[in-house]
Amino acid sequence: MAAELTVHQLIAKHRPTLDQALEAIRTRAYWSPHPEHPKAYGEQGSLDMAAGKAAFDALLGTRLDLGQPGTDDFVRGEVSPYGIELGVEYPHADVDVLLPAMKAGQKAWRDAGAEIRAVVCLEILKRISDRTHEFAHAVMHTSGQAFMMAFQAGGPHAQDRGLEAVAYAYVEQVRTPDTAEWTKPQGKREPLALTKQFTPVPRGIALVIGCNTFPTWNGYPGLFASLATGNAVLVKPHPRAVLPLALTVRVARDVLSEAGFDPNLVALTAERPAEGIAKTLATRPEIRIIDYTGSTAFGDWLEANARQAQVYTEKAGVNSVLVESAGDYKGMLANLAFSLSLYSGQMCTTPQNLLIPRDGIRTDEGPKTFDEVVADLARSIDGLLGDDARANALLGAIVNPDVKARLEAAAGLGEVALASREIANPEFPGAVARTPVLVKLDGAKPDDEAAYMSECFGPVSFAVAVDSASDAVELLRRTIREKGAMTVGAYTTDEEVEQAVQEVCLEEAAQLSLNLVGGVYVNQTAAFSDFHGSGGNPAANSALCDGAFVANRFRVVEVRREA
Repeated sequence: MAAELTVHQLIAKHRPTLDQALEAIRTRAYWSPHPEHPKAYGEQGSLDMAAGKAAFDALLGTRLDLGQPGTDDFVRGEVSPYGIELGVEYPHADVDVLLPAMKAGQKAWRDAGAEIRAVVCLEILKRISDRTHEFAHAVMHTSGQAFMMAFQAGGPHAQDRGLEAVAYAYVEQVRTPDTAEWTKPQGKREPLALTKQFTPVPRGIALVIGCNTFPTWNGYPGLFASLATGNAVLVKPHPRAVLPLALTVRVARDVLSEAGFDPNLVALTAERPAEGIAKTLATRPEIRIIDYTGSTAFGDWLEANARQAQVYTEKAGVNSVLVESAGDYKGMLANLAFSLSLYSGQMCTTPQNLLIPRDGIRTDEGPKTFDEVVADLARSIDGLLGDDARANALLGAIVNPDVKARLEAAAGLGEVALASREIANPEFPGAVARTPVLVKLDGAKPDDEAAYMSECFGPVSFAVAVDSASDAVELLRRTIREKGAMTVGAYTTDEEVEQAVQEVCLEEAAQLSLNLVGGVYVNQTAAFSDFHGSGGNPAANSALCDGAFVANRFRVVEVRREA
């Protein structure tokens, strides 16, 4: 009875939030139940700034034993991009023991129904939200994001994306009624009559393969979409970013247990150094769903080899901004400077290629040559990051040595319009912080094409000179088609150019932002309203979040009886 009472309490507590989320995805209007400001926390059981930092500090050097079956070892090794060794130990799993234990709880979870699964997921998210400050430090010290970004992107924005996935999952599951009375007239004979029962059933165990840069933001959609549709979920974090997802799993297991369900419906497996367990797990017959964010090479491998699973990937792309003309030149420069600098360009949505006619552009300040546009943008970036304290707050830290190596190599690819410089971080002397590099390239030169047609993940951007606006549009089309794009931006006051860019994005399935000059940036998306990726070009085979992202995580099984 206690478990049943708990479930009824959860429905009373969270059904209004679920209904608001359902309305938000219907209207696409702004809505979020998770406050973005740090000072909004500290009441009604949530941790304030000091308590969250203390909770994070208390985790350092400890063992995070989740009480999972099949734990055969504990592993550690995370080092913060800010130079701190975390020293947290996580369970390593004998999957031959863990996977059967995870499957055992699925029947009761399946039979609970869509609404109960949804409100249990919302309780998990609520408890994570109450600990947003603690999670923010965990995200900061595994991803290298600056604190405010880690707080927002790793906290409320990630929680929004998880809730969005739950809402879509609920909609798709209740699209079909639980029961139906079916009667077919037979003329003079008695009609045929059947009672039909329809049950959403899970595919099996879902595997979430976490990423280094956005462990919660990229991890929560798949985790909650699978859990809300009845599947058990095994979380395999990136070796450099285990802590945020380990904390998530611990919260989920606590809530499931308190609600009367098997906590092994959600489990974690960390890996030993260089173990590479993702490939082994991905091809296990028990794994029926995979969510992955990361390199194109491994994403392609998963799509080709994990044949037993429904695979959702977000891979690499080459994001472009076409600059043809500007109605607010200063606003354009400021917006682009922020977009290129945020989190040291370590976002899958950050622009890389700026496609600019070599004869220049029209602006509200008069005509500007290609060189002037690039020089003005370089000055805008320099001005934005001229103060080291402000720079640290925007740039964060370089997440791993590969990004630093790409940044250093980029200066040799063409004429450097803005050199990268090192930024000291007094609070974290071990942090590796660098400002962006901006390199001029010629769109007509094959050697330059090799550079700008490859993703150079990190604080690297290319100003690519093209012959005309129409050439820029065609290069944009080819880039999306061949390399994929998570985002596209364009600046133009010409209606024909705007229509041409829009048509390319519609045909090649790329999300477009036009003439952004204010506080919204091409590399940011809002849950419940914006789609992250489209699933229609090589950068990703799915979108966060739409019906297609959740609908194939379950199937509907019908039982017919004579009425």
